[in-house]
Amino acid sequence: MVDESGDFEEVNIEVVDVMIKMDNNHDSENEWISLNSNQKIINLLDLTGGVHEVLVDKFPIPTGTLKQIRLVLGDHNTIVVKNNLDVGETHDLKTPSAQQSGLKLKVDTVIEEGFTYDFVIDFDVDKSVIIAGKSGNINLKPVMRVTTAVSSGIIEGTVLPSDEPVVASVINTKETPGTEDDEVISAYTNYTGDFALWGVPTRTYEVILTPIDSNSKYKVTTIADVEVTNGEITVIEPAIELALKTGTITGKILNKNVVVTASTIIDSNVMRADTNTEGVFLLDNVPIGVYKITLTPAKGSGLAIIELNNEEVREDETNDLGAITLPDA
Repeated sequence: MVDESGDFEEVNIEVVDVMIKMDNNHDSENEWISLNSNQKIINLLDLTGGVHEVLVDKFPIPTGTLKQIRLVLGDHNTIVVKNNLDVGETHDLKTPSAQQSGLKLKVDTVIEEGFTYDFVIDFDVDKSVIIAGKSGNINLKPVMRVTTAVSSGIIEGTVLPSDEPVVASVINTKETPGTEDDEVISAYTNYTGDFALWGVPTRTYEVILTPIDSNSKYKVTTIADVEVTNGEITVIEPAIELALKTGTITGKILNKNVVVTASTIIDSNVMRADTNTEGVFLLDNVPIGVYKITLTPAKGSGLAIIELNNEEVREDETNDLGAITLPDA
């Protein structure tokens, strides 16, 4: 079992059993085979960066078509959410009918004698946890997908900076008109910036890296042409540097026959640009933020240095400082 994504402190589920149903079309309880899974409580948010939880290690199953897998949950399902004081509070997760009938996943995989099959259950936390309106109850209505390792691959990578929480995702485009049934496969990075996308069908993908914080100084970054092969792990190397949100600062110096250097300090580094023949300067690809802009005339010009404070740079926008005349020194 692995986790896709979620915006909580903990999401704990109690797994009681894993069961399978072969190609008999009857829905009788007698047709389900228990795989004798160990009963355990799992925090789904621990399952990031390639970490997974083994529910059933090895179990012999009949040959034929494995139609469904059933995940049976217990009563000890909880969620931890931070309150207004930034303190984690534990709430019960209501799981309607899950404990009685289990959560059924369609598989339809042909099982042949002498082979080992690995099945990966991907639990989408974002879509599975529902906060009820007036009641305040938090319900668990699991949204999961199951894949077979032999018919899918894994994408792994590392995102820098590692302390920037990110969701990595790919879109599995179905061979049908429209996008309604397209499947998003996603996973959080862990505290070291690592992520793993499990159960990705063979194809070439664009990996999308989206900062969780909408106010992040980093923008959505994409890695193209990532090829996935069934049964293999594709590692994106080297580590992926998130692209900064940037903008531009410009202005025009009205003093004639003088070169002026516009500069600012970004993370202890100086960015500078000289005026052109028309007196225009351009500081391009400046990370979003608020800066002090220093305008320094060439030596011997007889003009004074001036500083412009609190100049804001917004994403994909140009801050035009307008026409500027430097005073005499």
